Amino acid sequence: MTDLEALRRLLLARSVRHGDFVLASGRQSSYYIDARLTTMSAEGLALIGRAGLRAIRGAEWAPVAIGGLTMGADPVAYGVALASVTEPPIIDAFSVRKAAKGHGTKRRIEGNFTAGSAVVVAEDVITSGGSALQAIHAIEEEGGLVVGVLAVVDREEGGRGAIEAAGYQVVSLATTSSLGLK
Repeated sequence: MTDLEALRRLLLARSVRHGDFVLASGRQSSYYIDARLTTMSAEGLALIGRAGLRAIRGAEWAPVAIGGLTMGADPVAYGVALASVTEPPIIDAFSVRKAAKGHGTKRRIEGNFTAGSAVVVAEDVITSGGSALQAIHAIEEEGGLVVGVLAVVDREEGGRGAIEAAGYQVVSLATTSSLGLK
C-alpha cells in the first residue's frame, strides 16, 4: 500500500464524521472532515510528511520553508519538515497567526520564516480557500514568496479554484472524491 492509500484510509477511519454540520465557510454539509485527528496522530504525521514532501518535489517547487494558519497547517508543515531531513534539501516549518501577538516580538509569522524566501502554504482541509488565502496574504505582506499550496484534503467546493484564480498552484493529497464522499 502506498503512503497516499494509507493516508486516505486513515483519514476515513479517524477524520470523517457523518451528520449535519456547519463548516467554517458557513456552508452546510452532511459530513465533516476533522483532519487534525489524522494530522496530529503519529501515523498521520509520518504519512503526510512523506506524501507531502513527494508532492512538493513532484510539483517542482523549491521552498525553504512550509507553513500556514495555525493550528490546522501546523502538523502538516511539521510532518513535511521532518520528512525532508532524510530526503534533502531540508524544508523548515513556520506558523502564521490569525493576528499578530500583542507582546514580545509582536510577530504574525513564527518559526523559520525569512522575508524573500520561497515557501509553500500548508492547509489541512480546503473548502472555500479562505484560510489558505489569508495565510498567503500574511506571508506576502511579510515579504515571502509563495510557490504553491499543499493541502491534505480538498473538499472540492470551490476553494481550489479560488486559490488558483489568485495565481497559486494547489496540490492536494486527497479529495472528497478520492475518499468516496462525493
